[in-house]
Amino acid sequence: MSDPTFAPRPTLEAVAARAGVSRATASRVVNGSEGVRAPLAERVRQAVDELGYVANQAARTLVTRRNDAIAVVVAEPETRFFTDPFFAQQVRGISRELTAHNNQLVLLLTEGAADFGRVGRYLAGGHVDGALIFSLHADDSLPILARKAGVPTVIGGRPGWSDAETLYVDCDNRGGARAAVGHLLGLGRRRIAHIAGPLDQTASVDRLDGFRDALPDIDPRLIAEGDFTPEGGARAMAELLDRWPDLDAVFAASDVMASGALRVLRNRGLRAPDDVAVVGFDDIVSVSEWTDPPLTTIRQDIEEMGRMMARLLLRSVSPSAMADGVPALSSIVTPTHLVVRQSA
Repeated sequence: MSDPTFAPRPTLEAVAARAGVSRATASRVVNGSEGVRAPLAERVRQAVDELGYVANQAARTLVTRRNDAIAVVVAEPETRFFTDPFFAQQVRGISRELTAHNNQLVLLLTEGAADFGRVGRYLAGGHVDGALIFSLHADDSLPILARKAGVPTVIGGRPGWSDAETLYVDCDNRGGARAAVGHLLGLGRRRIAHIAGPLDQTASVDRLDGFRDALPDIDPRLIAEGDFTPEGGARAMAELLDRWPDLDAVFAASDVMASGALRVLRNRGLRAPDDVAVVGFDDIVSVSEWTDPPLTTIRQDIEEMGRMMARLLLRSVSPSAMADGVPALSSIVTPTHLVVRQSA
């Protein structure tokens, strides 16, 4: 008796025979091509389900010239990527959108410039149809490598350059920062400090600019640079308190840094928000609702931004397959809004 575990895989010819159509017709249906009448297409799809047929991806790529795979390139080391909940939310949005359109996600992480060549070779190797690149730093050459590889690309976050070919998705970082400081001023706070993100990233620069928009005459000693980690937020908070012990509010450029700042305030015997009010940025619920006290923050829809990145790229890769209100060639800036969880 033969072992069913090792039964031969159903072939496209078997699908065609079961459906009563030609192999060419079965191939067009399986590969998503148009021009097959609905009843015939339905018979082919039913035969695929009954036989458990799985298309050979290499053969399908030869026909469609598509891999149905998208590279997600994150310009951060593994230690940062797997510990920062921001990335989990963004990649979840990307993954859900790609899955909805039968595309695979290929994750590529970089430990630094030494990895850029590896990523560039992979993108140029014809393995993927496009690339989503985010968390760029000022010295990153990843977008240039992607362009040389000839793959469509969408950037997560406003890039540090401007041209008609670059597509990106970002939130209103500058406007959100202005709203955060406006909230603190509305509470009567007058000695407001800022914990900036790393200033080689445009999101950090934009949030710092929004802070300065609201407080144009701010003393530079009330600004300290962090690194989008709890430890970086804690270091910056300690530095600010050493410089300005009677500050009464802090706007942190991320919820994760704000969580580190709250820890330092508590260790120094200062109460939030009574002594020092704290506002973050992102509204990562796993952070903002679990800090003590819960964090007032600026909300950006991180998961939806990931979905928008994927939609924008898929439209570039296969315009006929996409609709749903995404501009054909446009960058997208999404709104932010204040979420108040501290009343004083």
